[in-house]
Amino acid sequence: MKNIDEILAMAQNVQSELAKAQEQLDTIEVEGASGGGLVKVKASAKGRIIGIAIDDSLMQVSEKQMLEDLLAAAFNDARAKADAASGAEMSKMTAGLPLPPGFKLPF
Repeated sequence: MKNIDEILAMAQNVQSELAKAQEQLDTIEVEGASGGGLVKVKASAKGRIIGIAIDDSLMQVSEKQMLEDLLAAAFNDARAKADAASGAEMSKMTAGLPLPPGFKLPF
């Protein structure tokens, strides 16, 4: 059985690695799109919105409702991709840890 110092050192290492992984998630960019690419949203894997691109053809008053719907869809697409990228990065980091099934980090 490991002594308490080894367990504490291991816990501190895991905490440090989690902090690094969280920082790295903000550097990974994903792009959500809707309307066949008419509306695009760039986000970090941490969920921070970086930018929005709207095709000129949607810049008409009569297209307002469609633009709003497309923006919501693009945000949701970007969020789903950010969640997937975040999950992939976190699973890389926790691959060597003996975690119980279903245990997710960060808490």
